[in-house]
Amino acid sequence: MRQRWSRVRGCVAACLMASPLVAQDQSQAIRDVPSGQSLRLSEVLIDTVGSDSWLRFRFLAPQIARDGGDMTYSAAEADFLYLCDRFARQYIDEFELETDVIAISMMDRPVPFGQSDAQATQFFEVFRIADDSCVWEGL
Repeated sequence: MRQRWSRVRGCVAACLMASPLVAQDQSQAIRDVPSGQSLRLSEVLIDTVGSDSWLRFRFLAPQIARDGGDMTYSAAEADFLYLCDRFARQYIDEFELETDVIAISMMDRPVPFGQSDAQATQFFEVFRIADDSCVWEGL
């Protein structure tokens, strides 16, 4: 396990503050998602949107690239719930965190949080925890 500490970053669009948390070994691929694609944890951020605390789990997913990738959103859709239930919730328990919202994102290349990249492909889903499981927010 490696600790990551860096400066607080702002998201201009939503006027929110996001800061990195302790992340697990980022070199290890996650391959047991339903789609079978290979993912790598890029970072975990915590921020506040309105009155809600958000944990953002950002994954590198090269197979979703529009140029040369072979993973569509519909093929990767089940991965979001899997990552929330089996990865994010374990992470929250392990680091004794509290959150109102869990955001799972996949990006084909590193994109700094809060910045856009017209060449990048990114997929996002948002969840809340209810009855000890992830519930899709459908935002």
